[in-house]
Amino acid sequence: MNELDQNLEILRANPEDQKAQSCFYDLFLNTVFFLPTVKEMIQPDEESDEHEAEVPMVIESEGSDYLVFFDDQQRLNNWAQQDAPCIQLPGHVIAEMSTEELYWVMNLGTEHIKQFAPDEIAWLKDVVERCKAEAEK
Repeated sequence: MNELDQNLEILRANPEDQKAQSCFYDLFLNTVFFLPTVKEMIQPDEESDEHEAEVPMVIESEGSDYLVFFDDQQRLNNWAQQDAPCIQLPGHVIAEMSTEELYWVMNLGTEHIKQFAPDEIAWLKDVVERCKAEAEK
């Protein structure tokens, strides 16, 4: 069990505890995650040629789209049942690049799974934007 797992357990045991929330989300935003990737054909704009690119995997479940990521390469490989291609991004970048309709699932297939709802993601995105604005002052 790693530090993120421990903080997630504390948060689950005390969901209204502001200190538990702060510890988990701060750690989340500063953790580097492994996002499985898939190859897709992409055409950035009408003037560019279509090309193949590795993009983060999004899975659909019960009508919702989920960005899947893991806090450990081995957890990703166990879930994929192979050495999975991936990119590594810190939590704050995941929050920054995420779209409104996208849900997240962290550590799918483990006892340390965490699903993030769009309102939770929007809050994290706002936190990151405020921190960046403050740092630029």
